[in-house]
Amino acid sequence: MVASLSACGAKADDKQMPTPVVGVVIAKTQAVPLETELSGRTEASLVAEVRPQVSGIVLERLFAEGSRVRAGQPLYQIDSRLYAASANQARATLANAEATVEANRLKAERYRLLAQEGGVSKQDAADAAATYNQSKAQVAANRAALQTQQVNLGFTRVTSPITGQIGRSTVTKGALVTASQADALAKVQQLDPLFVNIQQSSNDFLALRRSLQKGSLKPVGSVPVRIVLADGTEYPVEGRLNFADVDVGTDTGTVTLRATVPNPQGLLLPGLFVKARLAQATVPDGILIPQQAVTRTPRGDASVLLVNAEGKIESRDITADTAIGDKWLVTKGLKPGDKVVVDGLLKAKPGAKVKAVIAGSPANSAASK
Repeated sequence: MVASLSACGAKADDKQMPTPVVGVVIAKTQAVPLETELSGRTEASLVAEVRPQVSGIVLERLFAEGSRVRAGQPLYQIDSRLYAASANQARATLANAEATVEANRLKAERYRLLAQEGGVSKQDAADAAATYNQSKAQVAANRAALQTQQVNLGFTRVTSPITGQIGRSTVTKGALVTASQADALAKVQQLDPLFVNIQQSSNDFLALRRSLQKGSLKPVGSVPVRIVLADGTEYPVEGRLNFADVDVGTDTGTVTLRATVPNPQGLLLPGLFVKARLAQATVPDGILIPQQAVTRTPRGDASVLLVNAEGKIESRDITADTAIGDKWLVTKGLKPGDKVVVDGLLKAKPGAKVKAVIAGSPANSAASK
């Protein structure tokens, strides 16, 4: 009777202890971009400081501060009366020289014919020809002087050297300005596109280059850059990495990377501190697994639980040092096709027989209830 009850109890226990169900993901290799977040600062792609090239009194400011200006657009008008008078004087001097050169040409031609007939000496003919050539040179010099005066006259209308956003004016109507003065009248900056100068540790930069040279990492062809503003929001337009500086900053020990970011709406301004997210290289055969599947020892060593070919749980040490979003990048310890346990970890004991279902599948959801 006791044996019969024991047998019944064993059968009841078998019914109460079904094979545990665990959710697994199948390991597979893929190209995984290594993304990093670095500090940077925005900078205008073109900057032009407007300075006068002639001296005089500012008669008028021809732009609105903070507005967009075009290349060649007039910005200031300097008193031009003295420069106009100088140009007129140079024009008259040129006209006088041109009249003289015509008289000297006729005389040189006449003396040449007379010298052939013996009417004048050959020396006189040579002197007349030399005087004619000197007068032609004087015409050329006077013409250059006129051009100089005309250029100076044109400089009295100060124009924008580039297209961009102009800031505040440092002078007002009635101010005296001088040629090539140290202080700029205004500054024009091109804000579309905008540069972002990014600082990266020289140690990280050199480690990346060594990994690329060894072939453990592959370079990213056209590196996209996403900008994160100071308030944590991400700028909606993606930029591109342009170049890395060839020098290491002596004060900071960093290498400067430069990205070009389109700024059609002018939302970004020069001088902003931002974060730049970019992927400089790719792991060609990386394996990504959910972070909840990885356990670590107090020393930081990582391991996962697998379902082997016999349907039993086994533990395996892995190398997972880089977090990619909500996953770990595994570079050693897993191979394609491995079944990594991500759900039901409390029921998964090494050596135990389990039933593996794909994590997130209906069977896994039903078993979790």
